[in-house]
Amino acid sequence: VQLVESGGGLVQAGGSLRLSCAASGFTFSDYTIGWFRQAPGKEREGVACISNRDDITYKSDSVKGRFTISSDKVQNTAYLQMNNLNPEDTAVYSCAAGWGCVLRSVDYEYWGQGTQVTVSS
Repeated sequence: VQLVESGGGLVQAGGSLRLSCAASGFTFSDYTIGWFRQAPGKEREGVACISNRDDITYKSDSVKGRFTISSDKVQNTAYLQMNNLNPEDTAVYSCAAGWGCVLRSVDYEYWGQGTQVTVSS
């Protein structure tokens, strides 16, 4: 099983980034993909999730209206489009595969290594 994130980087406040999560080694269409982030000195925070079974999505209040989660079940890849970024969004972003579209880490079975997102003011 492998989840590989890409697309992180340094961006100015107000800018955009698109993160990708390439999955392999499991039946992608059966799983929920979640995006989580962890800033230095802070606990891991659930950002958004999408169920590949029924296309249900959910986002945390902190990113609603700015972030969009999507999934390509042919390419076995999930995406997190992040717009209007601000310095508080700076963190390591990780994707994970689990069963329910909830933003609790314990509900996810497989994890990627993460990609750094840094937003400058």
